[in-house]
Amino acid sequence: MSKRPFFERIYTGEGGIEFVSQRRRWYGIYAIILVICLVSIIFRGFTLGIDFEGGTKITMPAGDVSKTEVADTFHEATGVEAQQVQIIGSGNARNVEIESKHLNDDEISEAREALFSKYHPKDASGKETPDSIGDSTVSNSWGSTITHRMVLALIVFLALIFLYITVRFERDMAIAAISALAVDAIVVSGLYSIIGFEVSPASVIGLLTVLSYSLYDTVVVFDKVHENTAGLTKTTTSTYAEQANLAVNQTMMRSISTSLFSILPIGALMVVAVWLLGVGTLKDLSLVQLLGVIEGTFSSIFLATPILVSLKSRQKKYSEHTKRVEESRKAESSNQENELVAVTSDGSEITPSESSDSEPSARASRRRGSSRIVHHSDRDREAGRFHSREGGGASWRPDDNRRRNNSPFDGN
Repeated sequence: MSKRPFFERIYTGEGGIEFVSQRRRWYGIYAIILVICLVSIIFRGFTLGIDFEGGTKITMPAGDVSKTEVADTFHEATGVEAQQVQIIGSGNARNVEIESKHLNDDEISEAREALFSKYHPKDASGKETPDSIGDSTVSNSWGSTITHRMVLALIVFLALIFLYITVRFERDMAIAAISALAVDAIVVSGLYSIIGFEVSPASVIGLLTVLSYSLYDTVVVFDKVHENTAGLTKTTTSTYAEQANLAVNQTMMRSISTSLFSILPIGALMVVAVWLLGVGTLKDLSLVQLLGVIEGTFSSIFLATPILVSLKSRQKKYSEHTKRVEESRKAESSNQENELVAVTSDGSEITPSESSDSEPSARASRRRGSSRIVHHSDRDREAGRFHSREGGGASWRPDDNRRRNNSPFDGN
């Protein structure tokens, strides 16, 4: 592992973060999130906009009115409770929006007359006129048509994406990518349900947009995985999981950078849409895109590639290759541990790789009788004995009889 700073290693693609080996952890986290989102979607449902449920919307310049006063006036004139009253925009562009169930023409006329009589709204030229109050009606059938077309568009989109990735890469990558996209859609939809954001046609368009973004991010990672694993089964240097994890590390900085540069214009759009203009369509579009970009980045890093590795690990071809890699590493480790270590009389160690370089000095030492290099094959010729050493090597020590017989203080 490189000793360079963490962020520098992330930037160069050498982060060494274990995304794939920790995939069970990511699966567990996403499982909890999915359960929460699905429970909210099933039992809480969505706050559907007028375009999906159908109904009537009345708008007028806001001036200095309050939402509560407008809601009361609307209810007194029509006898119908307003489903939502909101003030959008700022300055001279402030408008009041009143949404309710479907009203007939008489009820709409009564509501417009009551609002004009009490608040005297002005048009763009500053003239008080009933025409400054607008209305629009959406039928229930139109909303159901939008829903049907949305679902159809999503199915066609996923089918085409599956076909493309299968042709361009392989089927397992297509399955992993579509699985990650499905999780993205559920998570973003669940957030809309939990928080209570209104679902509008702009929200649906934005969701399809961010699914495309998430897919792009995933394809970038898979392209690197495909490159790293080309011809992998012909070698025993690394496993599919290790090369896939390397690909995620190599592309992570690109994913983060792309996400940040995507969030900046989306954030600017939200500021303009909500704080300055109050345009509901832009607000819905930017909100779903912001949530989708964040979720898409996480899923492309923590989910798509781990799913791919899980699919590969179940295949005989890759499971056997993983076993060969592990066996090769065990054999290599065993060979290293079985290397003999020679010990000189002064206690220094000489490995086999060093023994060839130190052979002249070793021969000189043997002539002086100060040290000896002994291997297992010399055991029958030497009177010493071997002592086991950590790592599988051995050391030689003369036995007590030889030491006494060769002692310079021996009277013989």
